[in-house]
Amino acid sequence: MTYLTAAFLGLVQGLAEFLPISSSGHLSIFQNFLGLTNIEEGGHVFFDLLLHLATLVAVCVFYRKDIMAIINEGITYVKSVGHPVPGVKKKYPAVRLLVMMFFATLPLFLILPFKSKIEGLYNNTMFIGFALLFCGAILYISDRLPRGNKTEKTMKVKDALIIGVFQALATVPGISRSGTTITTGIATGLDRQFAVKFSFLMSIPAILGANILSIADAVEAGIDASMLPMYLVGMLVAMVSGYFSLVLLRYISTKGRFGGFSFYCWVVGIATIILTMVL
Repeated sequence: MTYLTAAFLGLVQGLAEFLPISSSGHLSIFQNFLGLTNIEEGGHVFFDLLLHLATLVAVCVFYRKDIMAIINEGITYVKSVGHPVPGVKKKYPAVRLLVMMFFATLPLFLILPFKSKIEGLYNNTMFIGFALLFCGAILYISDRLPRGNKTEKTMKVKDALIIGVFQALATVPGISRSGTTITTGIATGLDRQFAVKFSFLMSIPAILGANILSIADAVEAGIDASMLPMYLVGMLVAMVSGYFSLVLLRYISTKGRFGGFSFYCWVVGIATIILTMVL
């Protein structure tokens, strides 16, 4: 791996993690065609883990106000439980948002028994190509769904669980986590801008959990200390590009146009299928 390769993969991760085009699919495509994924020959599992960690930092920085609101309101709520004021019923929208994030995360545990099988798909570029075609179809549908108005104040546990199920589905490489959860959120009646925010806030425990589960695999695969400077370059690029992709997606959400990404996914999916057949 070179510094240029590390920066390129960091850029792919940063852009594709939040834009609805599947970061796992793109990383798998580029890494397979660049020959960087064979763990038994010194693959870069640790680098993948670091890139995901970098995008986790990006989303935490971008939504820092919401995260601080959850923390501060959570502390106030705990205090109020211990010292309730008679006749006063205060609402805690940030705490309710945290509860919805919790329920949206639960379906991910259903994927754990299939973790090794899903990871095996990362080397199957033919499958990833077709998954990208499916992802494009989901995004195409998103623009044709009716506008909703639910937020953290009005969404139900059922909505969070449905979104969580589709987030679990999106652990398959080639299916965008953000695109799938945003589309599902809109389908359940969430306000489009809130659907985007909820999608990325619920990604925090998902990405963190995935990183924790990947630590053992990274250690087993081996960590090449000489590569650390290149890894750090990739992380920095992923962090910065991830932050700006969040800015871009927030702007796009105000326009309500996600379907444009569907054509991109279709083109990349078809190209991936063709390249897999030819190479």
